[in-house]
Amino acid sequence: MVTIEGEWAVFSFYRPGAKSVCLAGEFNGWRTGDIGMFSAGDGNWVARVRLPAGEYRFRYCADGEWFTDYAAFGVEPGRFGMDSLVIVPRRSLKIGPGIQEKGREEGVCVA
Repeated sequence: MVTIEGEWAVFSFYRPGAKSVCLAGEFNGWRTGDIGMFSAGDGNWVARVRLPAGEYRFRYCADGEWFTDYAAFGVEPGRFGMDSLVIVPRRSLKIGPGIQEKGREEGVCVA
């Protein structure tokens, strides 16, 4: 499962009994050693990754075996099976009173 918390994508993967779990995807060149996940102690493994806005394919690797996250933002066929999708939306910046943007006192700017 993946949730978006501000500028962070939080990946959570349930794999009780796993000794080592990592996250790999387009955002890190599919390298399995770059983003290790930590055990939350209840069978869940978690990783927080700061990602720019966009759509990324990814998979989990637990003890050398690849897994698809069907609870992600979607799945699609990849080179080696089904890849999971995470979609990071563009963030909106609120502009408060007293700060002008193009003659407006309040507004929303998309970053």
